[in-house]
Amino acid sequence: MGDDLGTPCLRFERQGSIGWCVIDRPEARNALTPAMYFGIKRAVQLVNADPNLAALIITGTGDVFAPGGDLGGRSEPGEQPIPPGVAQDILPFLTIRDSRAPVVAAVNGICQAGGLLIAMLSDIAVASDRATFRVPELLRGIPDATYAAVLPAHVGIAAARDLLLSARAFDAAEAQRLGVISRVVPHDELRDAAVAAVRQILRTAPEARTHVKRMLNERYGFIDYQTMFNALEHSDEPREGMRAFMEKRPPRWVPPDLT
Repeated sequence: MGDDLGTPCLRFERQGSIGWCVIDRPEARNALTPAMYFGIKRAVQLVNADPNLAALIITGTGDVFAPGGDLGGRSEPGEQPIPPGVAQDILPFLTIRDSRAPVVAAVNGICQAGGLLIAMLSDIAVASDRATFRVPELLRGIPDATYAAVLPAHVGIAAARDLLLSARAFDAAEAQRLGVISRVVPHDELRDAAVAAVRQILRTAPEARTHVKRMLNERYGFIDYQTMFNALEHSDEPREGMRAFMEKRPPRWVPPDLT
């Protein structure tokens, strides 16, 4: 595989013992194709398998980190096909969470949906003071199981209800205050701050760190993917949510007097 992540929209760069996975699809505002999701997973696996690499930093380009999956279902020329039999295993979230090598998210801008899960499940998320955040899945009719497990563990039940059920946007200062992410820095200092976070993590003993990460990850509890994937396959709500988004109209479940 080498450093090729299977899509031209992800770049893998080496900075000494640190690998960088750069999300670079500006024409689509860094919306993640299936190959891009799988490529981020490959980047984590690459760092864990390469003795010359000790950590991974994930970041985006321009004013967008990642807004989640491409709701238009588009892909890019030159993307490698997803290996047969992988299907739902393309998603990188649990691979990031369970990575032996430290993973730091350098959140440079808009961070929503799957992009925010990448940030939250990294060991440390360092955000630009310009970054904005949102959990929009319910706007699209998606009962996201990862968020239902992860978000309350970060922010508590009351704040998780607020962010999930309202799907409102919030800024970096509120994200840090709530515990969605842990560090906010001036935008121009983001790259250096992400490297500094990696250096801090790598001063800790790797075997002990792995045990602590396992114990911390147990706080997330059960992730009910069966319910989520069943809804995606059989419910009309996700399809209506996607159509409404693409047609720039409210979904039909929104009362007409509230649109």
